[in-house]
Amino acid sequence: MRQFSACIEWLFARDRDVFADRIRLAHQAGLDAVEFWHWTNKDLDAIAAAVAETGIAVSGMVAEPMIALTNPANKEAWLKGLRESIAVAQRLGAKVLIAQAGDDLPEFSRAEQRAALVAALSAGADILKGSGVRLGLEPLNTKIDHVGYYLSSTEEGLDIVDAVGRAEIGIVYDVYHSVVMGEKTEDVIGGRIDRVVHVHVADHPGRGDPGTGHIDLADRLNWLFAQGYDGRVGLEYRPKTSDAEAVRAVMKSLDG
Repeated sequence: MRQFSACIEWLFARDRDVFADRIRLAHQAGLDAVEFWHWTNKDLDAIAAAVAETGIAVSGMVAEPMIALTNPANKEAWLKGLRESIAVAQRLGAKVLIAQAGDDLPEFSRAEQRAALVAALSAGADILKGSGVRLGLEPLNTKIDHVGYYLSSTEEGLDIVDAVGRAEIGIVYDVYHSVVMGEKTEDVIGGRIDRVVHVHVADHPGRGDPGTGHIDLADRLNWLFAQGYDGRVGLEYRPKTSDAEAVRAVMKSLDG
C-alpha cells in the first residue's frame, strides 16, 4: 500500500481553524503523514503536540526563507535559514525540505542563475550532511501558477541536481506542474528516479481533486513506483470539499 501525505495548507482547512487541528483531522481520515509550506508563520509547539498525540508523520515543509536562489546575493541568508529549517525538520521528524529556485531574474543570464543555484545547493548539501534530511528542488509550471519562475523544466532541475552531485539534494516531482508544462513523466525522469525525494499530485485543469481532471495520475504514479520510487505521495490539491471520505476516495484511486 502506498503512503500518502496530506498538504494541510489546503486539505482539512476550515475557516479560522487552529492549524494543528488539521493534523488531527488528517489522522482521523486515515492518513499517516502531513506536510505544509512555511513553518515560520506557525505554532510549532502546537504542531509538535498534535504530532505526538496522533503519531502521524510530518513528511516535509519548505526550507525558509523562500528567496530567489537564482540571485547569488541571497546565498548566505538562505543557508542561515536552511540551518534553522533543518532544526525544525528534525524536531518534527520530517525527512524532506522543499526549496524553490526563485524567479528568472533579468539582471542575470540563465547561465549565471544556474551557477548561483548550483553554488547554493552545493553549500546546502554540506549543511544537510548527516542530518537525516534531504532537500528537494521543485520545478513549477510557468504557464498558469508561477509565471516568471526560473525552473519550469523537470529535466533542467535534474541536471542542476546532477551538477551538485550530492545525495542530500534531489527534486520534488510535482506531476501537476509537469503536465501543465507538457511533460511526459517517463521522458523527463528517465533513469534518474533516485533523484526524486518527494512527489506531489493534483489534477488539471484547476489543480483540484485527483479524478476531476484529465491527468493520468494513477498511470504516472505506477510508472514512478515501478522505477523504484519508494517515498510518499503528497496530496497537494485544492479540494472541492473538506469531507474526509473524499480524501479517502482519492487515496484509494491512486493506490496502484
